[in-house]
Amino acid sequence: MNTPELREKCATKLASLAGEAKNLTAFVGLDGFVDEIIQVVDKRENAESFHRLPSIAKLASRLEGAVGKSANIELVNQITKLGGNGPIMANALATFGLKVTYLGNLGYPTIHPIFNSFAEKAEIHSIAEPGHTDALEFEDGKIMLGKHYPLKDVTWANIQERFGRDKFFDKFNHAALVGFVNWTMLPYMSDLWDSLLAELCPSLTGPRRTLFFDLADPEKRTKSDIERALKLIVAFQKYFDVILGLNEKEGMEIGEVLGIHRTSDTPEGLSTMVAEINRQLPVSTLVVHPVSYALASSQQIVSLVEGPYVQKPLITTGAGDHFNSGFCLGKLLGLDNEMSVLTGVTTSGHYVRTAQSPTIDDLVAMLRNWPAKH
Repeated sequence: MNTPELREKCATKLASLAGEAKNLTAFVGLDGFVDEIIQVVDKRENAESFHRLPSIAKLASRLEGAVGKSANIELVNQITKLGGNGPIMANALATFGLKVTYLGNLGYPTIHPIFNSFAEKAEIHSIAEPGHTDALEFEDGKIMLGKHYPLKDVTWANIQERFGRDKFFDKFNHAALVGFVNWTMLPYMSDLWDSLLAELCPSLTGPRRTLFFDLADPEKRTKSDIERALKLIVAFQKYFDVILGLNEKEGMEIGEVLGIHRTSDTPEGLSTMVAEINRQLPVSTLVVHPVSYALASSQQIVSLVEGPYVQKPLITTGAGDHFNSGFCLGKLLGLDNEMSVLTGVTTSGHYVRTAQSPTIDDLVAMLRNWPAKH
């Protein structure tokens, strides 16, 4: 699942190919958020010091205790940062050295200042105001409280009016990697994909390139909505090498929509389910990333790699987007699925340990100094 030999082989490959990253182009969209990373107060000792609620279960218990009464829950902001699946993934790709163009809702008509450092790394364009997320982080997971109303302005009509149809086609037609993420929160994303398939895809020229999709927790969307999105994603396979990325929960939800059930709560059970999803969704690569490992399926052949051990993450919001950026980097550099998955888990592992997006040199260093379990 993850051996010193595999890590050294991957490190050597990445080190030898690092210079190629600057020649790779990526066109990513279409969301944008301001994220507040928040801890929930359990007991406050004084004005400066408090103990955080450690688990989602503890918060649930406190909320349940307020039924028929009331409760005061104190939230303490730890970090305010750029957010949204797209900006986080694109920022990570730019940190690897790729030439990144980002299109989304980052502030309109003026870019929100939280994206200023992103704008120094990438070419960014915005067509709407950003959403806002309060990310409540616990030791056993996170709860994302989102204000999504600006995302209804992310439409094909607004892209053409505020960015430009010809500019969009140029990026869509030439980028080595195109990424469309956060389908769940963008209510008009399926309509936009429909338009691209009908209006732009038949005119694409040149070699096949990579198109990455991330649905982003589709639980709140209807089964028919999800089925439509999946059919559209598969339709893009005619024109691109399509990668569909899911976390474990999303994988279970897609499996349920397709009538596929996980036979056991083990990596082997997930591997079997992923291979069957890949059979029903014949895209080039299906990727699923639980917390401690990740796997990729191409033509129902599954590669599974264990991630690095992180006892106390500094941050978890954005870990999946960093995995996606690392996996796509591996694929763009010609690595096989196993090494691409390893590149993905190393990218997310570095991020949650440091709260910083890694460079390729950082990945090489981490692969050669792998965190040990204590």
